[in-house]
Amino acid sequence: MTAASETSYQRLVPELYCRDFGVSFAFYRDVLGFSARYERPEDRFAYLDREGAELMLEELTVDHDFTWLTGRLETPFGRGINFQIEVSDLEVLIASIARNGTKLRREPWEAWYRAGDRELGQRQFLVQDPDGYLLRFCQDLGERPHDVGSGA
Repeated sequence: MTAASETSYQRLVPELYCRDFGVSFAFYRDVLGFSARYERPEDRFAYLDREGAELMLEELTVDHDFTWLTGRLETPFGRGINFQIEVSDLEVLIASIARNGTKLRREPWEAWYRAGDRELGQRQFLVQDPDGYLLRFCQDLGERPHDVGSGA
C-alpha cells in the first residue's frame, strides 16, 4: 500500500455506522462490488472504494466513543439521506443484488435532470443496505438539450 501522503482520497467521504460490521462489510464487498482500500479489523472499520466512490464503514459498539454522534441512532440508519453512486454497468450490479436475494427498494428507471439549458440522464435504482441506508446507484445516459416546453 502507498503511504497515506501519496494516496489520493475524495474530499467528501461518508462514514456509515453499522450494527454488525461483518454483515455490512460482506454486503458492500460481495454484493455491491466495493473493495477495501484499507481495514482496521480491531476497530471493526473499513475504508471502501468502488470505481472512485468512497465510503467508510464502522461498527457501532457499546464502548464506542460517541463524540461523533449527534443523537441516538435508531434503525433504519440514515433517514433523510440517500447516497448516489455512479457505476459503469448498472446491469451487472443488479444481477449481483438479485443473486444475493436482496430486494430493490425501487426498480430501475430512467431519469433526466435539468442543469441549465441541458438535461443530464441516468438509469438508476434504489436499494437499502443491512442498516437501512438508502443507496441510489446510477449509470450515466449522457445529456441532451433541455426542452423548455417539457416542464422538466
